[in-house]
Amino acid sequence: MDQLSPARPAADDTKPAPQADPVPPPTAAAPAPKDAPKWRTRLLMFGLPALLIAGGAGWWLTSGGSVSTDNAYVQMDKVSVAAEVGGRITEVAVRDGQQVAAGQLLFRIDGEPYALSVAQANAAIDAAQVDVGNLAASARTSSVDIAAAREDVAFAEVNFQRQAALMEKGFTTRAAYDASRHAVAQARERVRQAEAAAAEARTKLAAGPTSGVNPQIEAARVQRSQAEVNLARTTVRAPSAGRVAQADRLQIGQMMVAGLPAVTLVDTAHPWVEANFKETDLANMRVGQRAEVSFDAYPGLKVRGHVLTIGAGTGSEFSVLPAQNATGNWVKVTQRVPVRIAFDEKPSREMIAGLSAEVRVFTGGGAVTGK
Repeated sequence: MDQLSPARPAADDTKPAPQADPVPPPTAAAPAPKDAPKWRTRLLMFGLPALLIAGGAGWWLTSGGSVSTDNAYVQMDKVSVAAEVGGRITEVAVRDGQQVAAGQLLFRIDGEPYALSVAQANAAIDAAQVDVGNLAASARTSSVDIAAAREDVAFAEVNFQRQAALMEKGFTTRAAYDASRHAVAQARERVRQAEAAAAEARTKLAAGPTSGVNPQIEAARVQRSQAEVNLARTTVRAPSAGRVAQADRLQIGQMMVAGLPAVTLVDTAHPWVEANFKETDLANMRVGQRAEVSFDAYPGLKVRGHVLTIGAGTGSEFSVLPAQNATGNWVKVTQRVPVRIAFDEKPSREMIAGLSAEVRVFTGGGAVTGK
């Protein structure tokens, strides 16, 4: 009898599900300390007020504490040079845009007519001296005439006394007596005439109380001095240093009229700016306040300056035809006042008269000291 083997358990077709890896329990994060700085909070707390303060300061500096205008122009002193005597231009020594020094020759006028005037004045002096010599001789002659006339008076008086004695004795005629008496009167008149001529000669020879020279000679000398001045004025020189402008008016051979402006000298060494501010901008403006000037011709260039003067009147007050505000159709217009801005430093670029500029005056700041 076969020995039965122990029965095997039936195979299970289902496989056991694999077990998942055990998940480690979450570790608890360390709690953050309560006093740790929060940069975002601090940025909001301190950055925002600082930003507002900076913005307000910038607004005050650029707007609230200053006034500006673009109605401003570079100005320079200009001298119009004119000839003081007329004549033909014989020499031109400068050209347009040339820098000249004080006393430098600009142009010359034909001086020959004025040299002849000097020679004529010299001749007048010689003639006056001859006249004075003649007057002196006349004075000496008058003295001789006076002595001769007095001798005639003495002789006529002696003759008259003789005729009077004969008349008393009846040995002469009445006609002879009257003739001797008439001769005495004529002799005395000749004495008075000679004395008057001598006085006139002495008066003409007298020197002037101011110059101590005879008036005729002095008048001739004055004429010569005037002729010499006119001759010197034919050479026209620069009254001051500057740059020549409008020199094209000077042409050799052109007739120059006395007093007519011929050339202009511009003082480029001392420029300034004339800014025309609205009257509403002048409330806080004072002389000496800081200013900043920029130029349309030179972008990026800014020059420091200060308020030198504030105009005494608006532009309309000094215009050729001022506005008549008394009319019925009056309209209020904001007036502008010229303000002169002086430079505190030499500009790095060359200034040209008439350049457009923009001026900002810092009315909230202090004035420039020592200005």
